[in-house]
Amino acid sequence: MPHRRLSRRTRAVGAAVAATAALLGAGLSGSASAGPAAPSAARTLHTDAAPPALLSAMERDLGLDRAQAERRLANEAEAGATAGRLRAALGADFAGAWVHGPESGTLTVATTDTTDVRTVEAQGARAAVVRHTLAELDAAKARVDRAARHHDSVDAPVWYVDVRTNQVVVRAVRPAAAHALLAAAGVDASLARVEKSADRPRPLYDLRGGEAYYINNSGRCSIGFPVTKGTQQGYATAGHCGRTGNSTSGHNRAAQGTFQGSVFPGRDMAWVATNAQWTATPYVKGAGGQNVQVTGSAQAAVGASICRSGSTTGWHCGRIEQHNSSVTYPEGTITGVTRTTVCAEPGDSGGSYISGSQAQGVTSGGSGNCGSGGTTFHQPINPLLQNYGLTLKTAGDDDPPGEEPGGTWSTGTVYQAGDTVTYGGAIYRCLQTHQAQPGWEPPNVPALWQRT
Repeated sequence: MPHRRLSRRTRAVGAAVAATAALLGAGLSGSASAGPAAPSAARTLHTDAAPPALLSAMERDLGLDRAQAERRLANEAEAGATAGRLRAALGADFAGAWVHGPESGTLTVATTDTTDVRTVEAQGARAAVVRHTLAELDAAKARVDRAARHHDSVDAPVWYVDVRTNQVVVRAVRPAAAHALLAAAGVDASLARVEKSADRPRPLYDLRGGEAYYINNSGRCSIGFPVTKGTQQGYATAGHCGRTGNSTSGHNRAAQGTFQGSVFPGRDMAWVATNAQWTATPYVKGAGGQNVQVTGSAQAAVGASICRSGSTTGWHCGRIEQHNSSVTYPEGTITGVTRTTVCAEPGDSGGSYISGSQAQGVTSGGSGNCGSGGTTFHQPINPLLQNYGLTLKTAGDDDPPGEEPGGTWSTGTVYQAGDTVTYGGAIYRCLQTHQAQPGWEPPNVPALWQRT
């Protein structure tokens, strides 16, 4: 067994180094490809499609100028592709990745094996040698999730995998409650850290102000992302906003649709099917009512910039702090959410989180506000799409379909990092979680797929 594992690992590392040989010294601005015509990750993810309203919000909330905001989006796209290639190359030793710096100009990739350092640095990234693999941290966090089903976590309401410190972090009003939760989960002290925090997150559904949608002609939330299911049009939103069967009306109070599915707590996801008067568009409402184009759903890296649109507070931006977080609200525990530094207030629930032009998720809850600052959590969009069999409405939806050479890859499918497909007789490995769409066939997007 050890010999076979080493053999597979050696081939994977060799492939990654060969794929990037032409990029040495290029830092995060390069992209591994099979030929000179292959598009960069920034081009694939349409970072140049970021509208002025989004860039202005990044400037305001992240302290950047316009050029820095544009470079940051491009760097984050390239970092995601590089991190995906290295995750595949490092295999079981992979311990996470994150970007940092005002322009996200530095990508750090963590590993538990010192012999991986050269491979990481060959991709233009920094290497961090740590004790625990990402798989070990995710498994420990999953044990905490299970323990929280039977153990009071109201005073220890937030926990997540922090790849930057290589630990599972529990944030608690009472540290003793966090230690009790970790003990109930059987998580070793070397894997975990307790942080004291006064935050008590709650769903943001004390519904007030701003253009929104109404539930049963009373409460209000914010639309997340327009979607389709076959010929049916609708939108994704938060599960705590409404239950299956609840009716909705639009910002103009015109009859709009019905909740077709809703999960809360556990997750915070829902979708609404709309009537023929409403048409799904590939846009999110930005500052001043401007359209912000959505071109896909590639998940951004830890440390990446992210912006939110909500009916109460409009556009605000911040950074992704952690993926795979869990949070306890008064109604119960939510798992698999993303924790960010973006502020939000009641009425913003269900609204859109977007990084560049890539859909990230819908607003769940948080603490603080947009006057004093806060922390928010969003339900990632890809699991929501997958759960309900939805297709994200994107700017490329009306493009004519390309040639279908055969294989297991298909549009509309949500692929996780590490998944493999066949296409045109070749095998490809997914580098970044996303929903497949026309134009993103594996040979065309080396930022998302690597030929094996």
